[in-house]
Amino acid sequence: MRRGFFKNQPDTPSVNLKPLAKEFAGWDILQLIVMLLLLSAGVLFIYTTGEQIGSQLSRSFWKKQLAWIFIGFIAYIAAARCDYRKLIPWVWFYYLFSVAMLILVLFVGVKVNGATSWIDLKFMRLQPSEFAKLGVIWFLAAMHGNMLFKISKLPHILLSLAALGVPVVLIAIEPDFGSAAVLAPVGAVMVFTAGINWKYLAIAGAAMVLIAGALTANELLEIRPLLKNYQRERIKTFLNPERDLAHRGYNAYQSRLAVGSGGMWGKGLGQGTQNPLGFLPRKVSNNDFIFSVIAEETGFAGAVTLITAYILLLYTVLRSAFFAADSFARQSGIGIAMLIFVHLFINIGMSIGVTPITGLPLPFLSYGGSFVVSMMLALGFMQSVYRRNVLSQEEDREFRS
Repeated sequence: MRRGFFKNQPDTPSVNLKPLAKEFAGWDILQLIVMLLLLSAGVLFIYTTGEQIGSQLSRSFWKKQLAWIFIGFIAYIAAARCDYRKLIPWVWFYYLFSVAMLILVLFVGVKVNGATSWIDLKFMRLQPSEFAKLGVIWFLAAMHGNMLFKISKLPHILLSLAALGVPVVLIAIEPDFGSAAVLAPVGAVMVFTAGINWKYLAIAGAAMVLIAGALTANELLEIRPLLKNYQRERIKTFLNPERDLAHRGYNAYQSRLAVGSGGMWGKGLGQGTQNPLGFLPRKVSNNDFIFSVIAEETGFAGAVTLITAYILLLYTVLRSAFFAADSFARQSGIGIAMLIFVHLFINIGMSIGVTPITGLPLPFLSYGGSFVVSMMLALGFMQSVYRRNVLSQEEDREFRS
């Protein structure tokens, strides 16, 4: 031990960092860093939007977000440290529990903005649909990875569609059409990558084209219209927001103005005008339209930096999936990557007028506890996959040597 500077000072204890270094040696550090940066950016802009609005409630949102992130970190670390292969026998239980929660919310849920999507636990509100998304991904991944399951057989394809369809229908009944619509491309990609026969893909594609054409013709010709007048107006307003700027097209139009007014470098943190002046809806400026706030305050440069961070995050998820040794991990990684991508595409798309306004949050940035915790749990799972890949490679090298 090295003695202190003064004669009577006790020896300075040394800190052994080897266990800590060994612990993080097998971690995907890039994924961890990008996730932390996105979470930090989310808290920062939730804070600035709250300060701009100025109400006591809005100023407390960033503190609530930090509390959810803390819970998410517990889930992240727990998932990352366990062997994901031990979770496979429990996947069916998680799926059934998710479905049960989706049924429960229809009876005891709290209605917010017209949708009964939350369960009030007094100390917090839980949104079961966010955790059900992971339940669908893991259940399909376990099903497709089972030796007895053959995706080339029609009954097994129908079984996959049923496992996907039950949560989709329950979420749509809430009604939360945005979350229900997210699961469709996630399930489709997982079925496709499982090795489905091209014959079934061609049949499904042709059927979708015929159904979509028939529904469109039915609505245009008003034979037996299925859509109500307000639903038709919503579609027309999405295609042309300027036709109803006073009502349905207002949010989309103001969001596009916020994004465009940011220019190259933005107006500066907390210096945006669309949110504090109330042009962007204040209730969702820190959630659905947080990208509009970011683009206005940090400009094109900030928006590109944000998208680059998401690309890196998707790269880490897909890298872990492609190098995984089993089908369950690969399918899960593909489903999680697709889930993040669809949320990213729709949220940014509705901020710039490319996709309809559906209320989907931006991963790791938007205010909302259930989605943050579920996404951190998903990345913790992928961290476990990555660590298992690293350990397997080290074991192979030791065996060969």
